[in-house]
Amino acid sequence: MIITTGIDVAEGEIVETLGIARGNTIRAKHVGTDIIAGLRNLVGGEVSEYTKLMAEAREQAMDRMVRDAERQGADAIIGVNFTTSMITQGAAEILAYGTAVKLKR
Repeated sequence: MIITTGIDVAEGEIVETLGIARGNTIRAKHVGTDIIAGLRNLVGGEVSEYTKLMAEAREQAMDRMVRDAERQGADAIIGVNFTTSMITQGAAEILAYGTAVKLKR
């Protein structure tokens, strides 16, 4: 599956727009991570536990978006974006979305 933030695909001509492909996940913080993050706030620096959590969430959302595009019969997803929103205190949603398209190669 070709995935791009652009609106063109070098590997082929877009011949059909299938619709929006999307995937999301909701992740909650862990109490242990919060304790470590609180300590990290005292000394400064990256909170790598949260960085890892968000990276895993983005990958899962992207994997789900690809599966959605495959169900639609897509060869590529163009115009890919990510968005994040807080659901409740300590839980956030990551949404990956783009346009599923068919290519003529």
